[in-house]
Amino acid sequence: MTSPRPLDARALREAVERAHAGSAFLRAKLDAAGVQPKSIEGADDLARLPFTTKREIRDTHFLEYAAVPAERIVRIHASSGTTGRRTICAYTAKDVEDWVEMTARSFAFAGVTSHDRVQVMTGYGLWTAGAGIQAGVERLGALAVPTGPGNTETQLEMMREAGTTVMCATSSFTLLIAELVERRGIRGDLSLGTAVTGSERWGDGTRARIESLLGVRTYDLYGSTELWGPGTGIECARRDGIHVWDDHFHAEVVDPDTLAPVPPGTVGELVVTTLSKEATPLIRYRTRDLTYLYSGPCPCGSPYPRIGRIVGRSDDQVKVRGVIFLPAQVDTVLAEVAGAGPEFQAHITRDGDGREELTIRVEGGDRPGLAAELARRLRERIGVRVALDLVPEGSLPRSERKTRRVFDHRDL
Repeated sequence: MTSPRPLDARALREAVERAHAGSAFLRAKLDAAGVQPKSIEGADDLARLPFTTKREIRDTHFLEYAAVPAERIVRIHASSGTTGRRTICAYTAKDVEDWVEMTARSFAFAGVTSHDRVQVMTGYGLWTAGAGIQAGVERLGALAVPTGPGNTETQLEMMREAGTTVMCATSSFTLLIAELVERRGIRGDLSLGTAVTGSERWGDGTRARIESLLGVRTYDLYGSTELWGPGTGIECARRDGIHVWDDHFHAEVVDPDTLAPVPPGTVGELVVTTLSKEATPLIRYRTRDLTYLYSGPCPCGSPYPRIGRIVGRSDDQVKVRGVIFLPAQVDTVLAEVAGAGPEFQAHITRDGDGREELTIRVEGGDRPGLAAELARRLRERIGVRVALDLVPEGSLPRSERKTRRVFDHRDL
């Protein structure tokens, strides 16, 4: 068993040199911070580098941000735009090749082989998921079934016709398919054994329900448009943390308010610096994803470091009556309470007297006392009184894309 590898100072220096030489945007940032790439001598110099935000990338034309000439760019992708205007990122042929290799590695970690038939239920086109996942699956030699998102009837038809053994979708859409399979009683007609899910935060309650209804083993796939796309990290067979590919990028976790590094095991914001990305390199990019670093090696024997499963986003981390609220707190409670479904919405409002209210809308059955138990457990977990709105199972939205779960109405 080997320990996670330290940051390669030479790889960092070379990455910063390429960014400084090729990107007008990053050169200006580095110069403003007083960082000369050749002065980077060790891993400690990472702290001297300036942070980069999604807003900066989104508001900068992709050719001005790019660190290569336009003629070397072979593709662009864009974010889903769920939190604002789309963010456009460029790729060289090498960027695409690196991404395919990482995605293939991810699916191999999930046990996918050339004998599998993988149904890709994620978005194609500008969104990174479909193209990236299909290419990685094909690199492994597996059969790809590119159904794309939505159209549940087609999904079920192709699962039967193709003998799909692995499905890949957002957790919300995976749950939707699982519930549809259960209602129709067709699980025995399917060959599914694995579900690879990503694109949004999802908790143990959702995992347990998907696995129970479909009879599959689920794996949490990590990625973002800025960081190539899906496939830059995944759980191994132990499913104790997400392995991230540190031969292509370095991960650190910082306090989202002070931006100071936090120790392993402490939740903070994931910050990434790419080491091999050519067209759209990232220098201390604030992903807004909330997670934590593992301090030791994984018992699986892999040298790749681990981060915890995403517990939320700093965008979603809000204060209610002075107490920090995270969606993952709700996930934890729902996974522990019998009769509660995994889907929920959190609505934060302010009454006429200015008092803040947190209402959690949860799917659940008709078990006596369920609503009272959920309200009590949520209050204990979050630290503030919660108004519980119990709604029928299946009534909250399931989406083939990212599902919004936190609604802050206080500024409306």
